[in-house]
Amino acid sequence: MLVTNRFVVDVDVADEFTERAHAALTALAARPGYLRGQLVRALDDPAHWCLITEWESVGAYRRALGGFEVKVAAVPLLAQSLDEPSAYEALATAAPGGTVVVNASDRAAGPYR
Repeated sequence: MLVTNRFVVDVDVADEFTERAHAALTALAARPGYLRGQLVRALDDPAHWCLITEWESVGAYRRALGGFEVKVAAVPLLAQSLDEPSAYEALATAAPGGTVVVNASDRAAGPYR
């Protein structure tokens, strides 16, 4: 499961934002089910940032949001992200040089429904 939280950050507060984002990423990384994460910034517009995390499952992500450290360090930051869908399930994957593997959706009986 992939979570993308996008932010628009004024350049004059970018240092404070990155400190808060690092703390959020640290808190999330300590939770069970966390696979990886990164803080990225758009090359074309330095005001646009994204905090991307990957989780074993939807349940692992939802449980992570309930952890005390996450409530303190991550939830306030995540609440400032753009109001748009942020959690995505992987419906198809492919390793480098590999073939596409289709995964069933957690939302319905078949993929892409």
